[in-house]
Amino acid sequence: MVKYNPKEWFSLIFRFHKSDTFVVLVPIILLMGLYAGLVAYIELEVWSISHQNLTSLHSLLGFVLSLLLVFRTNTAYERWWEGRKQWGELVNNTRNLAMKIRAYVSDDYMKEKETLGILIYNHVFMLKEHLRNQASLDILDENEMFRKEELENKKHYPNALATKVYQLVNHLYKQKAITGDHVLNMNLEIKSLTDIAGACERIKSTPIPYSYSLFIKKFIFVYIVTLPFGFVSIFGYAIIPVVMFIFYVLASIELLAEEIEDPFGDDINDLPTDEIALKIKMNIKEILEIDIPKLHKQY
Repeated sequence: MVKYNPKEWFSLIFRFHKSDTFVVLVPIILLMGLYAGLVAYIELEVWSISHQNLTSLHSLLGFVLSLLLVFRTNTAYERWWEGRKQWGELVNNTRNLAMKIRAYVSDDYMKEKETLGILIYNHVFMLKEHLRNQASLDILDENEMFRKEELENKKHYPNALATKVYQLVNHLYKQKAITGDHVLNMNLEIKSLTDIAGACERIKSTPIPYSYSLFIKKFIFVYIVTLPFGFVSIFGYAIIPVVMFIFYVLASIELLAEEIEDPFGDDINDLPTDEIALKIKMNIKEILEIDIPKLHKQY
């Protein structure tokens, strides 16, 4: 995710990055310009045909298309924002869980406290990679009480790590290191690990319905390719930049919606899950006052 100052209007207007829609669409924009130029040449120089009756039709269709794109953008942003809320809740719940572990478990069980801390932030980092379809045991930290080889036969690593948390808390209860009330108080935060993972999986696995997305793309394409026929008599050869600009605007909205509706990847507009996961790790280390092994160099 790119950090920027939204008040810097002038610099943002002339800033381009590798995933900017203009950079992505340049080849198709040029192709649309050539197409508009060909239509304009044929109508103005060869056949001298006028399609002014199409102007009102395009105006009406443009209004309908704008409503569809507004709905498309709002739906995609709602998914992005819900994903951000889920990860914000994950930050809060892991902090609360770490605080309760610190308060409830005595220093006589320091190794168990350390292991719980490792399991909690391991779950967060694994969830991040799981949502990117890049889950690997190589990113896990371990100690004497937890070895990543224990998860080799598991298919859903975040669930397996949450299960380990439950098992260790139950072990502490059986050792009378914590009471039943302590277990009940921690249960809400432990349960939220799985709840948040499920909510993020729901966002990721249910994009906008295929037929709806396909319809919008077809609508944009038909609208653009028929645009020169309706307005060439008004704009003349100026229809070329007009078509190119309108296509850029409409296609960019659809591209942006496609990118942000899956907010857990590593695209430039996706959620900063790397930073959030690292923040959670540092919070756990500070609250539990334990030495947690360093993760990979990128963290």
